Amino acid sequence: MKQNVGSARLISLNIGEPVAIAHGAKEVVSGIFKQPSSLPNLLRYTGLQGDGQGDQIRHGGPDKAVCAYFEKRYSFWREQYQAPFDIGAFGENFTISNWTEEDLCIGDIIQAGEVVLQVSQPRQPCFKLGLRNGLPELPERVKQEGYTGFYFRVLQEGEVKAGVELTVTHRHPAAKSIAEANRIMYIDKDDIKGLKELLEVKELAISWRDQLGSRLRNLQQEK
Repeated sequence: MKQNVGSARLISLNIGEPVAIAHGAKEVVSGIFKQPSSLPNLLRYTGLQGDGQGDQIRHGGPDKAVCAYFEKRYSFWREQYQAPFDIGAFGENFTISNWTEEDLCIGDIIQAGEVVLQVSQPRQPCFKLGLRNGLPELPERVKQEGYTGFYFRVLQEGEVKAGVELTVTHRHPAAKSIAEANRIMYIDKDDIKGLKELLEVKELAISWRDQLGSRLRNLQQEK
């Protein structure tokens, strides 16, 4: 089991409704343009009040109620691209201090004031992250670096506000970190042992279970 990682803080609470953005000769609708909010916000099982997603098939829903990103990763991207990367540039609802993908595990439970959350899956960056930052290659770089951020599901609804302390109240015994899940999804794609172990974590989001389960079956058929 992972050791105690201490507490963190919600540096910024970011929300935004979907808007149309240019994508070549077309427009796409996306909720990736989040803005910091200093007010308390009601968090339901399906997401934050006043927040939305343009593609509700791939984004949002109970397993992806809150998109979170780590404050520590911003310095890396600012250095890599010599660009400002303001907080919220990764389309996250929660910008979190102290922790990284190595610290939190699938199934970990976190208290944030009156709200209770559970880590459900790493974030899967799509092309809209590239549009948001004017860097088409960014989604693939994020995957390869493993600096994806992640999603929470909501176990207990309530109000949440920037500045609240985040405390891990339960560490999942399987100890499969967000970083480990990213490795299996994006890097070591034929790691059958790793796939099996990750799929044993029942708290892993359904979309990831479906993708990785299909991959595992294909790999086993090839043997």
